[in-house]
Amino acid sequence: MDVTSQPDIERDLEVHRRELLAFCYRMLGSLHDAEDAVQETMLRAWRAADRYDATRASVRTWLYRIATNVCLTASARRGRRALPADVAAASDDPRQPLVMAPEVAWLQPLPDALVADQDPATAATDRLDLRLALVAAMQRLPARQRAAMILREALGWPASDIAELLDTTIPAVNSALQRARAALAGPARPPAPGLRPDDARCRRFVDAYVKAFERADPAAITELVTADVILEMPPVAAWFAGPDDYRAFMAGVFERRPGAWRLVPTRANGQPALVAYCPGREGSFDMHSYQVLDITEAGIRRQTVFYDQGLMAAVGVPAAPDRV
Repeated sequence: MDVTSQPDIERDLEVHRRELLAFCYRMLGSLHDAEDAVQETMLRAWRAADRYDATRASVRTWLYRIATNVCLTASARRGRRALPADVAAASDDPRQPLVMAPEVAWLQPLPDALVADQDPATAATDRLDLRLALVAAMQRLPARQRAAMILREALGWPASDIAELLDTTIPAVNSALQRARAALAGPARPPAPGLRPDDARCRRFVDAYVKAFERADPAAITELVTADVILEMPPVAAWFAGPDDYRAFMAGVFERRPGAWRLVPTRANGQPALVAYCPGREGSFDMHSYQVLDITEAGIRRQTVFYDQGLMAAVGVPAAPDRV
C-alpha cells in the first residue's frame, strides 16, 4: 500500500478519542475500562496501519471496528457492571452501617468534560445517551447485542456494516436489535430522560439541593425528591427507596459528619452532578463523594453517590474545594 494512504494514527485517534471513549464507556460501564479500551484501540491501530484500506472504510469507521472488538473481548473477560438497585432489593434500614462490596464490578460515572465535543459538526457524542440508568440497563444485554444496539441506534450504522463487523448475517443483526429493544422496553426498562443540566428548572433544583446540603438540612433536601426517589452509593451494596428512608439516611450522614459541607457543581453522564466535601479538621474539608442526579420536573428522581476516592482523583476532582 502507498504510505500516503495510511492513516496518521496518533492524529486520527486524537480527533475521535472523545467519541470513542463515550462508545467504549457505553459498552463497558466503566471509565477505567473505557480508557483502557481506547488505549488498546490505539495500539491495535498502530499495528494494523499498513493494512488499512481507505477504499473500504473511513478511518473513523475503521477505528470503531477495532474499538468494538476490543470491548467485546473486555466484556467477555470482565463481565458486566451494575448499580446497587440492579443486584439486590432495597434496604429497609437507613441507619445500618455502610458495608462496602468491592467484589462487585460497579458502574462508574463519566464526567461530561471527558467526552464533550467542542465542534458541533463532529459532536457524535451528543447522540450517545450516557445516562447512568440507561448505561446500567445496556449492561444487562449480551455484549454482542449491546454492540449492535449502540452502533445502530446511537451511531447510525447500517445493519450490513454491523453484520460485517460482528462476522454474522444481516438477519442475525436485525434479530439481535429486536431482542435488545424488547429487553430495554421490558419491566426493567430505564426511565425516560430527566431534565438536562442546562434547563432552568434543573438548575433551580440543583441550587436548592446545594444550599440545603451545605447547611446539613435533611428535611429541606427531602422536599426536593420525588415520591419514588432512589438513593444508591457504589461501592456500598445497600440502596434506599422513598422519601422517608432517604431522609433518615441523610440525617445519619450529617450526624456522622457534623458541620458545614461544601458542594461543587459539575456534570456527568449528561446529567447534573456534584462533588461533595465533608467537614474535616480545623475548618478544612475532605473529599467525600461524587454525586450524579437524575432530575425531573417533580424533583430528584435518582441520586447515585460514588465513594471511589481513586476514581475521583483520576477524573481530576480537587482534593479540597476552592471555596472555604
